[in-house]
Amino acid sequence: MKNSIFKRKLPIPKEVKEEYPLTEEMANVKAQRDEEIRKIFTGESDKFLLIIGPCSADYERSVIDYVTRLAKVQEKVKDKLLIIPRVYTNKPRTTGAGYKGMLHQPDPLTDSDMLKGVIKIRKVHLRVLAETGLTSADEMLYPDNHRYLSDLLSYVAVGARSVENQQHRLTASGIEIPVGMKNPTGGDIGIMLNSVMAAQTGHTFIYRGWEVESLGNPLAHSILRGWTNPQGQNISNYHYEDLLNLYAEYGKRKLVNPAAIIDTNHANSGKQYLEQIRISKDVIHSIHQNGDIKSLVKGLMIESYIEDGSQKADEMVYGKSITDPCLGWEKSERLIYDIADIL
Repeated sequence: MKNSIFKRKLPIPKEVKEEYPLTEEMANVKAQRDEEIRKIFTGESDKFLLIIGPCSADYERSVIDYVTRLAKVQEKVKDKLLIIPRVYTNKPRTTGAGYKGMLHQPDPLTDSDMLKGVIKIRKVHLRVLAETGLTSADEMLYPDNHRYLSDLLSYVAVGARSVENQQHRLTASGIEIPVGMKNPTGGDIGIMLNSVMAAQTGHTFIYRGWEVESLGNPLAHSILRGWTNPQGQNISNYHYEDLLNLYAEYGKRKLVNPAAIIDTNHANSGKQYLEQIRISKDVIHSIHQNGDIKSLVKGLMIESYIEDGSQKADEMVYGKSITDPCLGWEKSERLIYDIADIL
């Protein structure tokens, strides 16, 4: 690779985990949460998942503030909802330009520093667990990096641009927590379900320089996030008919634990973040109308932060997204209570 500059070798995950360890108490909390989440996906629990938080984790202080608020709400809705905070430390970019997340830029206003980033993302996820008792979700943008956080996460998402990638699929097959496969940007749910099938199956593959044999992940599932047609128009796929169709497609493939999470933003909302309120309630209405849909849809994914909307990185409004626009805290809190009431 003569056209690349190899700047420095990063520490391996084992070294970072040893420097920033999980305590026994934190490990027990995570194990209890993981078991409760597992039961939702297997149908043993009728609780509903909310995977909610910023489009991209940017500043540690505001992210911890946000999750601390979520933890207080979780206690009030714990009989019906299980909340998993989105702490997305990698940000996929369509053209490669823009803020790529805390892993790349631990300070959004400075240049990339991957060494500081690797340490920063582990410390933030540790703080979430230690200070709030919640365990978080992150996107697996780089499969090799999952090991830095593998003892901390309770949910992993594979994005629309990554879902066809072989390494993402095979890595997901060796993960023991739920991994959500988004439909690709072109909307083909067959591709998404192929990814789920691959993740649910055991494989032999190369991972971090090792020959690895995975056992398959029965908690791999789909995420509907809408799609974009050739004319650049956003097309939603959260409607009643879409959910019935997905249920039928699961049946044809005879996959275990048929499950879907509905992403209320992205192409489903056309990135009109306020639409997330209506879409969330529309999905729950569909759940109430049909038993198959109720068994399929395990939860919602909502982009939410402290302030409504989005901003440029240098505007520095506290708790306002510097990537996609998010639902502000006041509206988010109200929505969570509304969802719990109408379930």
